[in-house]
Amino acid sequence: MDSTKIIEILAYTIPSLITGGVAYYLFNSYFKDQQNTRRWLLQKDAQKDALPLRLQAYERMVLFMERINPTKLLIRISPISNDKSDYENLIIAQIEQEFEHNLTQQIYMSDECWTIIVTAKNSTIQMIRKANMSDRVDNADTLREVLLSDLLEKQSPSNAALAYIKNEVSQMW
Repeated sequence: MDSTKIIEILAYTIPSLITGGVAYYLFNSYFKDQQNTRRWLLQKDAQKDALPLRLQAYERMVLFMERINPTKLLIRISPISNDKSDYENLIIAQIEQEFEHNLTQQIYMSDECWTIIVTAKNSTIQMIRKANMSDRVDNADTLREVLLSDLLEKQSPSNAALAYIKNEVSQMW
């Protein structure tokens, strides 16, 4: 083969290879873009369906925080007897029951928000136990009074969790 034939073959082959490479790149880019668009549309549809569920979960956790707020809890649950330990156990059982009822809501919220909710619940229980151990408490009614007077001096743990939940929901928009 002489050099003119090789140059002639190269003159036809090189443009074909360049055209083929450009076509491959364009088709590949087009298909990736289409795949990303489909994925985005699917995610948008899924998010549209999940948003009401997430909002409902946050609503339920706000209700939970309101129900375990010691001020409202002590008004709602009155002592059955004068025994302060029985009243403490009754209040804590109510908090735990409410928590277990809403346990599944954690899948719809962030880990940080759920941790704050659990911390608020545990802090409320701790506050009740600590008040019951106080020397000022000798019966169930005094336990209520001590808890309510303590809440006048400091903020309830559920209020801090409520503020965090409201902030997280506002960031969803």
